[in-house]
Amino acid sequence: MNRIAFVCSCEDTMEPDLALIRRGCPGVELRGAEHLCRSQLDRFQAALAEGRPITVACTQEAPTFEQEGEEADLTFVNIRENAGWARQGRDASAKMAALLAMAQVPMPATPVVAMESQGVCLVLGRDEVAIDAARRLAETLDITVLLTGQEDVQPASSTPFPILAGRVAQATGWLGAFELVVNGYAAPIPSSRAAYRWGTPRDGARSRCDIVLDLTGGAPLFHETRDGYLRADPANPAAVLEVVLRAQSLIGEFEKPRFVTFTDSLCAHSRNRRTGCSRCLDVCPTGAITPGKDSVAISAEICAGCGSCAAVCPTGAARYALPPAEALGQRIRAGLQAYRRAGGEHPVLLLHAEKGEAMIEALARHGDGLPARVIPVRVNEATQIDLSILAAATAWGAAGLRVLMPARRPEGAEGVLRNIETLNAVTAGLGLGERAAAIETDDPFTLGDALAGLSLKAVWKPDEALAIGAPREVALRSLRALHGASGSAIPALPLPALAGFGAAQVKADGCTLCLACTMVCPVGAFRSNPDAPELSFLEDACVQCGLCAATCPEKVITLEPRLNFAPEAREPRVVKREEPMPCRHCGKPFGTRSSVERVKQKLAASGHWMFTDPKRLAVLELCEDCRAIEATTGGLDPYAGPTRPDTRTTEDYLRDAQRANQETKH
Repeated sequence: MNRIAFVCSCEDTMEPDLALIRRGCPGVELRGAEHLCRSQLDRFQAALAEGRPITVACTQEAPTFEQEGEEADLTFVNIRENAGWARQGRDASAKMAALLAMAQVPMPATPVVAMESQGVCLVLGRDEVAIDAARRLAETLDITVLLTGQEDVQPASSTPFPILAGRVAQATGWLGAFELVVNGYAAPIPSSRAAYRWGTPRDGARSRCDIVLDLTGGAPLFHETRDGYLRADPANPAAVLEVVLRAQSLIGEFEKPRFVTFTDSLCAHSRNRRTGCSRCLDVCPTGAITPGKDSVAISAEICAGCGSCAAVCPTGAARYALPPAEALGQRIRAGLQAYRRAGGEHPVLLLHAEKGEAMIEALARHGDGLPARVIPVRVNEATQIDLSILAAATAWGAAGLRVLMPARRPEGAEGVLRNIETLNAVTAGLGLGERAAAIETDDPFTLGDALAGLSLKAVWKPDEALAIGAPREVALRSLRALHGASGSAIPALPLPALAGFGAAQVKADGCTLCLACTMVCPVGAFRSNPDAPELSFLEDACVQCGLCAATCPEKVITLEPRLNFAPEAREPRVVKREEPMPCRHCGKPFGTRSSVERVKQKLAASGHWMFTDPKRLAVLELCEDCRAIEATTGGLDPYAGPTRPDTRTTEDYLRDAQRANQETKH
């Protein structure tokens, strides 16, 4: 069932070219209007009667259309501020087609995390401000006040909630599940008169609550995004009132998005108590990620959704879900294809979060608006953008990419900035120049100037066949597609550290084929041969986690961040191969000749009595089965040992002492 799309000129304040837009969106029945939300509302009502999905190129009047079509499948697109209201609005029809095409790509539902609060609230404070706030909350919440005890507080004649003293030594949890350890915990002495006097303090008291209201004015217990943790400066009455009102609403059942999906089996954090990749731990601003035995653990309850972990994860273990990179990529590809079909050239993508919409609107209403070739793409957080999005969009024909971030760089931005650096290292190395950058500003006019001055052109043929898939594979295929489209003969390019692609170089002379690297490699880049002493390496699989280098007992492995375009990188390469050691009795191979000879030499040089006999050393030339037979039937006594010294008794020592005394007298 074809979708109907209404493109309204908004009382002729825009000049959309319907013919070009139709060319860009061939699967949509396009209908024009000038005043769809008012005098031409009957056109929309008639379309509702057809029972088909409808897209309306207007977001301002979305409530009006939703009211008319409560049961209809409706989608809304802002082509006014994003395209038509601009100095180059007359040339923005190709962008309008791109915006309509992107809106048709459905986004998957985001999983949610359930949290429940019974309204048990702990108010932390230092003076009467905390007690006054507690009185406001006492009618709706179950309140306990914990004062620092450092300031004199006059006791009330009666209070409907406990007032205690103590200092928080440790705090964990989230809305509905906080647990705090309190030192110096003490109850007030009943005879307190002018100021609270406290009883005998004790350490290690535990408090469990659903909400924490922090009015101490000291260092925060949690990151500001922690659900259920409210904090305000006690010297600011307006701020205190705001958090009190917020606390009143935190009772009942709540849902928050599960921003990140995590597959622990893909995590390259650690193996066998050796730490490898810690990229997500290094960038997470909220403490939602903690190290585990083999993988990290991500708390969905604590996660604030910045997506920085997904932006830097080299294996795809952590993947952003609002929306997933695959879905966002499908939307971007649809937009770029529609833009080209409608005659647009050299598109630039502006990736922005919610605050970017206000800046774009201000630029459209009070400035020149966005340039006609700049296509805005809304994301949940700018810090979620991984390399697959940047690389794929470039391979699909985006002449440039700009990521809009606040002037005050957000926490967790290291990931997206690292991905921009990686993409630019590749495109510059291929002779295409730098294609991506961040625009860090809160001023819409500064944003407009940065976009208006771009002269980037897509001088390569877009890869229409580039498929969507797991982020790492998409990024690798996209960068290879750019290599082919650029015509460059460069076989490999160096990449910045932590880029997630590269080689693990092995000094073969020092490798003993212990195969420890194969046992810890989380992605199977290092592999062994079950039929021969052999170590191979698959460069395409390597994520530069460093577990192999950390585990190698000979320390002969080093990491080299790079992007290898050669076909050999996609096939396992033999790093070291040795002649197997055949058993001297049965001929079964059981190791390498060099390792057996090396062990024999070390044991012989140790001077231990057991290995001074060549016959015993020769046992090392046998496989495990023949070694057991030799130990039991070959004349070797497994319990044999060096000659024991003669047993000496007390009488022997006394006799020796007496003899020594006599020799001394003489």
